[in-house]
Amino acid sequence: MPADAVLLVIDAESKDATVELARARGARIVVRPWAGFVATRRFALEHVRTEWTFMLDADEALDAALGTAILSAEPDATTDAYAIRRSTFFCGRPMRHGAWGSDAPVRLFRTSRATLVASPAAGGKAELHESWRVPGRVDVLGGELLHYSYPTLASYREKFERYTSLEAHGLRATGFSVALASVLAVLRAPWLLVVKGGWRDGWRGAFVALASAVYPAVVAWKSFRRA
Repeated sequence: MPADAVLLVIDAESKDATVELARARGARIVVRPWAGFVATRRFALEHVRTEWTFMLDADEALDAALGTAILSAEPDATTDAYAIRRSTFFCGRPMRHGAWGSDAPVRLFRTSRATLVASPAAGGKAELHESWRVPGRVDVLGGELLHYSYPTLASYREKFERYTSLEAHGLRATGFSVALASVLAVLRAPWLLVVKGGWRDGWRGAFVALASAVYPAVVAWKSFRRA
């Protein structure tokens, strides 16, 4: 890290060795109960004292090229942030096409210029699928952010169930919206699989295309059942 860099870890009362490992590497650690994705990230930003912030999730890593790009970045006065290409791994392989193929979130940004915005995939008011926004220019860094979020089918199903339930609590679906979401799912599946090239990732790409297509419909159905 640069000489003036500070490693800040927000730990949601983890039961593993996260705190010990982070402390051994000189990190500043703040332990607090889990308060949700958006609230936790905003809380973390309030504790940053450096001009620039780089945000990294617990299931992410930097490849060598990205580490070099961050250290060598020379932003001018008009650059507020950098977008970084992210490769999400599913059952051991990165998804290069389809629903996840063009992911490039803003992760390196001027601390005082960034705001966090929730963007639930099915609409509504759920505070997840958040992204950082800045008013100025966003450049692109080389290298990749490696996202090891779904090592197994079981881990995907667990997150799918949890995330759709969280979104359902922030949505007020009607019978019409459930029907519309279902029709859109039928149209979106072949679009992700064929037009966006999900088939290039083999059976994994087909699975992700189908799951991503039906996700908003599942949220709408869960919300409708709760009404």
